[in-house]
Amino acid sequence: MAARKPAEKSNVSAEELLKYYREMLLIRRFEEKAGQLYGMGLIGGFCHLYIGQEAVVVGLEAAAKDGDKRITSYRDHGHMLVAGMDPKGVMAELTGRIGGYSKGKGGSMHMFSREKHFYGGHGIVGAQVPLGTGLAFSDKYRGNDNVTFVYFGDGAANQGQVYESYNMAELWNLPVVYVIENNQYAMGTSTKRATKSQNLWERGAAYGIKGEMVDGMDVLAVKAAAEKAVAVCRAGDGPYILEMMTYRYRGHSMSDPAKYRTREEVQKMREERDAIERVRELLSVQRSGHGRGAESHRQGNQGHRQRGGRFRKKAPEPDTAELWTDIYA
Repeated sequence: MAARKPAEKSNVSAEELLKYYREMLLIRRFEEKAGQLYGMGLIGGFCHLYIGQEAVVVGLEAAAKDGDKRITSYRDHGHMLVAGMDPKGVMAELTGRIGGYSKGKGGSMHMFSREKHFYGGHGIVGAQVPLGTGLAFSDKYRGNDNVTFVYFGDGAANQGQVYESYNMAELWNLPVVYVIENNQYAMGTSTKRATKSQNLWERGAAYGIKGEMVDGMDVLAVKAAAEKAVAVCRAGDGPYILEMMTYRYRGHSMSDPAKYRTREEVQKMREERDAIERVRELLSVQRSGHGRGAESHRQGNQGHRQRGGRFRKKAPEPDTAELWTDIYA
């Protein structure tokens, strides 16, 4: 990906830019705190952080409306937050507290919110793709104009169930936007080593599915592409594929030291392509005082991160009787 261009005045309002800035910064601060708590042993199990990829979900959600659904893989905390789930409830679940979205029993990869139409993180690679296709089928069956956003990574793009889903979605004209979050590394394997076809979105052409590649480090580019894709789906001409070229700054999971890439590569992305810094620069160009507002919000999110840790310590753990609830017998 090319280096970030100097910010020019955007045709998007300063208020809208500030909203995206707040949402992306919330995700980053939340994930930084989650990483810290994991290192302290206060979060157990698996934990996959979204740091670096914030512009993808924020841009996609900017094109969503009430009733739209979303489903993703295990790198899911950012999706929950932008969908409107309470950060305290998400953190409570991560730390195994009764106030979590799955009563502290699911952890990072197993929390849901029917109220916010968030149907999970899923730990099995690619498993969410047919599930999300089914969610879109339900809306098609009901005759509404809701859209389902199905997120998966470049590694999952090689799974067979993805292409079975493509075939059914196009055959039945389902209102689903398949979002490939191409962060360039499937666990520890570069896409250049794992797949011959570098443009993953083009694989949908075999089924007649439209799509495009998008700069996933530019929230405005993501929003514009999302609006186009959503319009296609709402008009009954779906599905649509968006391949978001993005980058994760941390390892695949908290147990991954990420030795398969250089520190210089990561640092170059942080300095030249960071999505949050891009929006902050755009806000400063607007010359309306919102740049200072962005800075104050950055400081406010630091406080939010500290409050999240204190909340964790106060919240109770599930009672042992909860072992027997919410299970199949």
